[in-house]
Amino acid sequence: MKAETKKKIETILIKCVNGAIDRTVKNKTHRPFHEMLLTKEIVNASSFERSFSTSFGQGPIEEISEIIAQDSGYETIRQKEIRVNVFKGAIDEVERICSSLRAGEKLPNWKQEVDKVQAYQKGDTEVRRIISDLWLKKDGVETFISIKTVKPNLDQAEIAKKDMLLLKAHNPKYNTYFGLFYNPGGENRSDYNWTIPLKIFDMHKDKVVLIGRDYWNTLGDSSTYSELLEIFDLVGKKTRKAIAKL
Repeated sequence: MKAETKKKIETILIKCVNGAIDRTVKNKTHRPFHEMLLTKEIVNASSFERSFSTSFGQGPIEEISEIIAQDSGYETIRQKEIRVNVFKGAIDEVERICSSLRAGEKLPNWKQEVDKVQAYQKGDTEVRRIISDLWLKKDGVETFISIKTVKPNLDQAEIAKKDMLLLKAHNPKYNTYFGLFYNPGGENRSDYNWTIPLKIFDMHKDKVVLIGRDYWNTLGDSSTYSELLEIFDLVGKKTRKAIAKL
């Protein structure tokens, strides 16, 4: 990762932390019972964490993702809008697939689902509008990534899958991914334990699902995730003293 890229990421992180500090101070509430039971430090830390989690959401993650992809030589667009022209039979198949998955009638299997959707090659077509959180292009190959919270709800997972299948129906050469920027269950793919999206995606085996290390290293290279953690640690050493004074 280039030094310039690392500096850009540091700037984003410092801005998020400082914003959370400012909001915590501005909205500080006297909680005598909480402080007696938990300590003032824990109460302040809890308030700060909630504020930080709010600011460090979709926007900063998309921005950092784009910066890393650009560092790797990708052409990028955030919130990329595309209109796909898809056979109506394929659209109906996408709806059937997602309805069956949501109802628990079938288990997710990305390859089989794509094969079913792409089997429709005749009949009327329909134009659908899709917005992808991050679009990448390199060496003529286009990639569309749906970036979600690490514990997505059922609707978020289903909408992402519909969009991904429609993109593959429009152009089989597109790369499509469902991306979570860290794994709340642990470092390994098998550790992912938020059960809700498991109805829609095989979170442990589907190659189109990128979680944590896989997500960041796909945007960059095999060392990107480790380098990113080092950047976070470096920024933390600069901001922890200010946080401790809350």
